[in-house]
Amino acid sequence: MMLSVLRLVAAQITIHACMTGLRMATPLLALSQGYSAAAVGVLLALFALTQVFLSLPAGRFADKHGLKRPLAISVVAACTGASLAAIWPIYPVLCVAAMSCGAAAGTALIALQRHVGRSAQNKVQLRKMFSWLSIGPAASNFIGPLVAGLLIDHAGGQAGSELGFRIAFGVLATWPLLAWLLVRGVAELPNPTPPEGAKTGPAWDLLQNQGFRRLLLTNWALSSCWDVHTFVVPILGHERGLSASVIGMILGGFAIAATVVRVLMPLLAEYLREWQLVLISMVATCTLFTLYPLMPGAWSMGACSILLGVFLGSVQPMMMSMLHQLTPEHRQGQALGLRMMTINGSSVLMPMLFGTLGTVLGVSVLFWMVGAGVGAASRLPWLMGRENLPLHEH
Repeated sequence: MMLSVLRLVAAQITIHACMTGLRMATPLLALSQGYSAAAVGVLLALFALTQVFLSLPAGRFADKHGLKRPLAISVVAACTGASLAAIWPIYPVLCVAAMSCGAAAGTALIALQRHVGRSAQNKVQLRKMFSWLSIGPAASNFIGPLVAGLLIDHAGGQAGSELGFRIAFGVLATWPLLAWLLVRGVAELPNPTPPEGAKTGPAWDLLQNQGFRRLLLTNWALSSCWDVHTFVVPILGHERGLSASVIGMILGGFAIAATVVRVLMPLLAEYLREWQLVLISMVATCTLFTLYPLMPGAWSMGACSILLGVFLGSVQPMMMSMLHQLTPEHRQGQALGLRMMTINGSSVLMPMLFGTLGTVLGVSVLFWMVGAGVGAASRLPWLMGRENLPLHEH
């Protein structure tokens, strides 16, 4: 069981790292070709935009076909997108590559999460397995951009040359093939038979479940905190007179803390209850968002950033565990797709809203508004815990 989970984590890393490496490199290439910041913004939005529209179909496809067929399609899409960027590194092709690799990463993640959730036999195992799987995005967010950056600077003979970008895209295109090799030996689980009289309608029917609605709202509130931290800290640091490297270190502390806590989560899963940890994280996030704008310098901002990384990084495995307990087994792919659609939709829209509010009200007020929002939403996990979530047996 453990070996299978590690293979799935590694498969997730290879596909996701292809996307994150491309997401870092394509804007740099577009800027070097003379495209505007607006064009770069459109390019970056395409990575998330495809996941908004394809998440629900991908969830239904995973419910019908299991793990390997969605993953094979994701591998082909990711390899094709990165290869096209390597062959024709021009802006329209980079946009196609962004959509292709973004869709591949989202589809693969839904299939992997569904398979892992269905493999668990009890709540403790569910928490442990999702804790392991949550390490994948954190690792790929580091590996993909790092390798792509090194290749761009050193593989083309001259830093930032078009050849360097081509080589980087070509190397990234090979990584998803490793995912297929890793997953080939994983046993496919039989698709569950819907209970007699069970609904098999559109994914929106799941919103009739009050617990699932509360879960999505909780997830949206926490993902908004992640987005606002990434968006506002550079602005706040600039106002404090901090250099770009110091601001980068503050954000890096957040990422490292989120990764470390996810590595530790499997060891602590036996002693945790999902709703309690989510509730504690939301209250702590509310407190830290209240204090953050009052921090006078880099060290105090860095401490807040690290603490936020700990609390926000610990939440995702618990949310996934609760989602699998709340939804019927034969519709878990749809539930995962609906969750991913809301998160990516938020990631596309919220930065624009943050920018408008930050300009009108100031970044400090924006921090306090989002903190108050997540504080108000902290009642939701308590209500879910009071309902004593059942685990759908396999």
